[in-house]
Amino acid sequence: MRQKKIRGHKRRHNHIEKWRLDNISLDINRYLLHERDTYHTKIMVPPWSGISITNSITPEPKGKTKRLMLCGLLDIYEHWKIQLDMLGQAYYLRIWLFEPRFSQSQVVCATGNSIDFYENSFYKPNTNKPMRLMSSANLHTKLSEFTWEYGIDEHHFASNELGEPESYRSQHDYDETYKWFNRLLKTPHRTDTYTYPHGETIDIYSWNRGDVWIGKR
Repeated sequence: MRQKKIRGHKRRHNHIEKWRLDNISLDINRYLLHERDTYHTKIMVPPWSGISITNSITPEPKGKTKRLMLCGLLDIYEHWKIQLDMLGQAYYLRIWLFEPRFSQSQVVCATGNSIDFYENSFYKPNTNKPMRLMSSANLHTKLSEFTWEYGIDEHHFASNELGEPESYRSQHDYDETYKWFNRLLKTPHRTDTYTYPHGETIDIYSWNRGDVWIGKR
């Protein structure tokens, strides 16, 4: 699969600013108090936020584009924190910075019963890995004001996702899916067991995709 060339950097930078402004204010009444108790914003900037229809890979942002995206995440976090502090109740607010999948980075918040879920969103190994701060002096200062926790960015697959034979169009599709999955299980991964409230247990398989740093002030 070929790698897409990014053009029109000024236009991309304008998109980043629009994304920042569109997400600077958190509608707490709608998202956290009535409809649901979680909300997040990813870096919704084309071409990183879209689906490729040309069978090509979009390279991860770098240089000024990456710095502007990071500034946007930090700014959104600060404005959301001001609003959440006014709630007078416990909340979860973090920046998730992914590497090398930086374009998937996001600001995440939660209240109520969802706090514990987000507190345990990532596998955190015993060995720590320091985050490389951006070279910009201003960004370096802002990032150093946060406490960063290291975790693993993983792709998860549950054993019950494979389904039963009758859920497939044909026996051939069922057989091919299980062959694919058995090959996948031969690659490095880790396995956890999850127990549903009603007692059923399933295996969760996790494959490493990179690093994630979870930041809070």
